[in-house]
Amino acid sequence: MAIAIHLLFLALSVLSAAQDKALDSVLKRMDATAASFHAAQADFVWDQYQKVVDETDTQKGTVYYRRAAGKDIEMMADIREPDRKIVLYKDGKLQVYQPKIDQVLVYPAGGNRNELESIVVLGFGGSGEDLKKTFDVTYEGEETVDNVATAKLQLIPKSEKFRNNFTKIFLWVDLVRGISVQQKFMQTQGDYRLAKYSGVRMGKIGNDVFQLKTTKKTQFVSPRG
Repeated sequence: MAIAIHLLFLALSVLSAAQDKALDSVLKRMDATAASFHAAQADFVWDQYQKVVDETDTQKGTVYYRRAAGKDIEMMADIREPDRKIVLYKDGKLQVYQPKIDQVLVYPAGGNRNELESIVVLGFGGSGEDLKKTFDVTYEGEETVDNVATAKLQLIPKSEKFRNNFTKIFLWVDLVRGISVQQKFMQTQGDYRLAKYSGVRMGKIGNDVFQLKTTKKTQFVSPRG
């Protein structure tokens, strides 16, 4: 019996060491990508599942990322389905433009900037080192997502306030390119948001992409709370 227990602990120790080595390799791949990252764009499908009504709302469009001067990451998501919306993160501020009603909701990041940016740039331009600052990261093995070999990581937010929004996040990282191809944000009461990215293109993106094209009548609103 003692020998069996000893062998079990030995096997678990070997497995843990292998997982640590695999995680370190993935995070270093992300570090290398982040070091040379300038800009990227991808098509996306975002599924928001609400357990209480057992329904999924789907949004589709294109998302753009770039590293601006000062090493800040900017993001713009052009949501085309089902209703047109533009989501822009820039200069520590999140803006959501709804052309149909000609209104922009403005959310200053404030003291939550680090947490907000970790979500906005998750898997696109963010380094493995930065990931470890915000999350407890666990290696979950390799999986194939849409014919892409990936490493699946589990992220537990270190911030209690952050965990009130997302209890855990699963991140699928392309083993070759070091970028995310899929993300799953687990929320309270069984809700989740699944994000899938395809057709990733790396390269220069013009300044105009990261500008809201509003009108003279556009209303800017800062929701409270």
